[in-house]
Amino acid sequence: MLVHPSGLDLSSSHLRFLGGHLRARRRTIGSRRRRLNVGRQALLALAHLRNGHPYAQLAAGFGIGTTTAYRYITEAVDILAALAPSLDAAARAASRKAFVQVDGTLLLMDRIAADRPLYSENTRSTA
Repeated sequence: MLVHPSGLDLSSSHLRFLGGHLRARRRTIGSRRRRLNVGRQALLALAHLRNGHPYAQLAAGFGIGTTTAYRYITEAVDILAALAPSLDAAARAASRKAFVQVDGTLLLMDRIAADRPLYSENTRSTA
């Protein structure tokens, strides 16, 4: 597999935010040395969430195994999910705003769909 450098259109504050929470989690669970430091783990997770690259491609780019990439990304996503407000709290906050922007990003999925690519919106088959 060929590996190339790539850019990520997020600010460094996103990286520091997630890295700080990963560092705190590692301290809490008494984690031993890992293949990636918290900054690289945060970058791995943000790259996956932002670009949707498969675990194997990200693992090759970061010099880790596919299973390790999966575990690192899952850990970061669990941390972010725990920080997110509940649906009720988000709806209450949205009701107090002048307008709300909902992200409608479509991600290409790695499933076969006859003669056309399958995107995240295509959840039901059409006959």
